[in-house]
Amino acid sequence: MNDTNEMLLEFESKSQNESFARTVVAAFAAQLDPTIEELADIKTAVSEAVTNSIIHGYVDCIGKIRMKCVLCNNELTVEIQDFGVGIDNIPEAMEPLYTTRPELERSGMGFSFMEAFMDQLEVQSTVGEGTVVRMKKRVGKPDKIKDDTQQTKQQHLVHD
Repeated sequence: MNDTNEMLLEFESKSQNESFARTVVAAFAAQLDPTIEELADIKTAVSEAVTNSIIHGYVDCIGKIRMKCVLCNNELTVEIQDFGVGIDNIPEAMEPLYTTRPELERSGMGFSFMEAFMDQLEVQSTVGEGTVVRMKKRVGKPDKIKDDTQQTKQQHLVHD
């Protein structure tokens, strides 16, 4: 059975919305009964993606950031999209320690953290149009949904 749930959120590229995005994605992912470590990984990756959009996507202006989350069975997909300046060289931008904003004391580890904490990372960007960061992570026990369904059926049989 393919159990899918989807959420779409749009917010301004203000630094205070980074923690909001982390909280929302954690609450949405909670449906999969993740471990504390899995939640921490997801929140960190989302934080990095949103921060990248705020700092690099919209230099000296406020724009929109769109976060789409999809739960399908035991996999979470998170897309963070901005409509900012875009990335002209994605492989270079994904290199550890690379940053376009050294004056802000950025570590240049955003994409590295996203890759480390999520199972899959894909970056698409068009200069002048924006960037989409798509991340996936398998969460919880693969058979958790089936186990819960089976347990519920067994409980009904015992009580009937």
